[in-house]
Amino acid sequence: MQRATSITGVWFRTDLRITDHGPLLEAARLEQARGGAVTCVYCLDPRDAGPTEQLGLARRGPFRSRFLLESLADLRSALRAIGGDLVVRRGLPEQVLPELAREEGWAALHLHTLVGTEEEAVEEAVRAALPEACAFRTWWDRTLVDPEELPFSVREVPEVFTKFRRKVERGGSYPEPLPAPSSLASGPAAASDPGDLPTPEELGCADLVDDERAVLRFRGGATAAAERIDAYVWSGDRLKTYKKTRNGMVGADYSSKLSPWLALGCVSARQVQAEVERYERERVRNDSTYWLTFELLWRDYFQLITAKHGAALFRPSGLQGIQRPWQRDAQAFEAWCEGRTGIPLVDANMRELRLSGFLSNRGRQIVASFLTKNLGIDWRWGAEWFEACLVDHDVASNWGNWNYAAGVGNDARGFRYFDIATQASKYDRRGRHARLWCPELAPVPDRLVHAPWDLTRAQQDELGFHLGRDWPRPLVDLDASVAANRERWETAGAR
Repeated sequence: MQRATSITGVWFRTDLRITDHGPLLEAARLEQARGGAVTCVYCLDPRDAGPTEQLGLARRGPFRSRFLLESLADLRSALRAIGGDLVVRRGLPEQVLPELAREEGWAALHLHTLVGTEEEAVEEAVRAALPEACAFRTWWDRTLVDPEELPFSVREVPEVFTKFRRKVERGGSYPEPLPAPSSLASGPAAASDPGDLPTPEELGCADLVDDERAVLRFRGGATAAAERIDAYVWSGDRLKTYKKTRNGMVGADYSSKLSPWLALGCVSARQVQAEVERYERERVRNDSTYWLTFELLWRDYFQLITAKHGAALFRPSGLQGIQRPWQRDAQAFEAWCEGRTGIPLVDANMRELRLSGFLSNRGRQIVASFLTKNLGIDWRWGAEWFEACLVDHDVASNWGNWNYAAGVGNDARGFRYFDIATQASKYDRRGRHARLWCPELAPVPDRLVHAPWDLTRAQQDELGFHLGRDWPRPLVDLDASVAANRERWETAGAR
């Protein structure tokens, strides 16, 4: 095989698609013009799998690992369809990429830049280790709105979402997604040794069992992302009611469920917004169609806040530097993780998270509030557990939301919490979700399904359902625990 006269490397990270991919499209354009080639690379960085800083958990659990494997297979297939390939390498990017650059004589390395302290450190290490002749070019794809197009700099991003949203929305239209390259010519590494995709055993997901109660079987890749958009937006015609149903907890279609594909970049926010706008043109435009754009802007906001604040996102005092007396009760935390706190609304959601890798937005807020405001446990433990479990984990969204839930992040306004009884009454009044994930509650009547501790001994005997045997006694009294943690919170704040 004749060596290409010019080669550009494209480093795939959390952008596993070929459409709306600026680094790939520009590399293809440049090398086509000068008769060169493009080497597309994905690095299996061992640091991505753990351990977490506080708890030593594997950062990428089995559901996200399988999703990654499927996404890589889909990306390789898409690249091969246009004449390219995906070169897969195991190792540290700051070692793998410079070595490839030297072997192939890269003219440049193209990539999407990421937010997050570790992500930025790896990026800088790659830049520093590249051969001097290899240019380093970055693009941004983590948000619907490019930071360069914002009405303020990243350093000036407002600390309150509403202020951010109003200023951004004044800009009017959102950018269109870029097309995929029509063709690619691959560099020599792809022809001689593209590398094997990881196996389920290698990624620790070989024994993963899908729970039939899960909202969806999330399948990785841009192809599956397009299928989900079609199923939810078009054939299911669900977008017109999104705002009304988005706080649901049971079923596939109470929300778009696009977050796993967005997190790994199998689809971009611009592609999703383009579908929203097409739906508004061809079917209906209402508050529900707007609300999906609203949620994309929330995602933008956490990405930009992370870019603004950096390491502050991960400190116990959070973005706002608010010192609070967080508890480190390992036994209570384990009960929370395993869904055996004795609080049905909490336990059902925590079991769903552990057994399916997904949790509704409403469920995430409820369990985060319980951990931080009822148990008073260090919110970073919760963030690390979510990181390990979620199929849709994204550094900015996960850690930003946990900052917010703990009351140390954006728009921090004192001791705010979710009243569990109120949440249960509004979002699972008849206990459908609770019984789905906690079948032990089947004998309990609807009116007490979220408060089984109120059953008298005689009622327990009649139902054949006993606290302490068939269902754990509550870990805490809901009202008393909130009051105690509020007092600790306010006392610490007064110092």
